[in-house]
Amino acid sequence: MGVHGVKAVFFDLDNTLVDTAAAGRRAIEEVISALQSKHHYGEGEARVICDKVQAKLLKECHDPAKMCITDLRISHWEEAIQETIGGEANRNLAAECYFLWKRTRLQNLTLAEDTRGMLTELRKGVRLLLLTNGDKQTQREKIEACACQPYFDAIVVGGEQKEEKPAPSIFHYCCDLLGVQPAECVMVGDSLDTDIQGGLNAGLKATVWLNKAMTTPGDTSPVPHYIISSVLDLPAVLQKMEHKVNAKLGTDHVDGGNPAH
Repeated sequence: MGVHGVKAVFFDLDNTLVDTAAAGRRAIEEVISALQSKHHYGEGEARVICDKVQAKLLKECHDPAKMCITDLRISHWEEAIQETIGGEANRNLAAECYFLWKRTRLQNLTLAEDTRGMLTELRKGVRLLLLTNGDKQTQREKIEACACQPYFDAIVVGGEQKEEKPAPSIFHYCCDLLGVQPAECVMVGDSLDTDIQGGLNAGLKATVWLNKAMTTPGDTSPVPHYIISSVLDLPAVLQKMEHKVNAKLGTDHVDGGNPAH
């Protein structure tokens, strides 16, 4: 038997189930090292190049109909190198940096053993779905790298759909895939703007914000039903929900009071 009223849990991928940020930092350090040892750049120059690339990634607007993600991201490196060093554009060096960064990041994306154990246990009672925004190729490569497919009943990538989180349509598509209603689903993720706002937009039973740093959200931020500092705290939240349902017979209301635990 699953949690009363909860038939499915939707999980975000990046920085929720896998530490994409940490993998990215390791990848950047690898590129900095290669620029110094192989191409004789100073450490300062190498770091400026990588800082510029990271800024471009944050502002990235990708239209797969116009350019594949590989060409776009090689261009980020090409521009960053030229902006820092000047002179002729160096597409070959840019491609070398990009593929080293990508390969290292993927190698460091792992689904932790305790997280795998939690997912396995949860799946005995509820259906699990992975819901991730982003470019189809990039996200599918991450999913394959961390080998998370066996733990989920379905996987949905935003870049393969008409709309991404926080649009209600992608959440309703997920519900249809699993044969459940929005009021029977819980969304777990680290982004207030996409995961939590999206879950609220779609009318899900509850939203659970993974706030590892336990930062205070802004006044205008969407308000999650629950806040956790580790994804491993989720089973306790689901238990808490079950106790509330048992205590308030027949009500689906999830009290947002005192959510942090």
